[in-house]
Amino acid sequence: MKQYFAIVKDRISTVSANSIGWFATILMHCAFIPNIISVLLGVSDRLPSIDVVVFVWGGLFLMFLRATITRDVLNIITGGIGFFIQAVLLAMVVFK
Repeated sequence: MKQYFAIVKDRISTVSANSIGWFATILMHCAFIPNIISVLLGVSDRLPSIDVVVFVWGGLFLMFLRATITRDVLNIITGGIGFFIQAVLLAMVVFK
């Protein structure tokens, strides 16, 4: 019985850590969506400062690189989709 609880505890901590990392990646990708949408709709003309954008994209790239090295398929897919959506939104602002 103790061995069963040890396995369950180990599994829950692994799932929780992976879920937190996945959620963090999604939140970082969503950080600029409200600003970009407000610019696209003409509500605002203020974009986030370039240093914040560089740091967030750098962090996302490093997380994507880590996921690629560790072969973490969920974070690779999440990062790839997020980069694609960010690039499309950026292109919409630039070529508006």
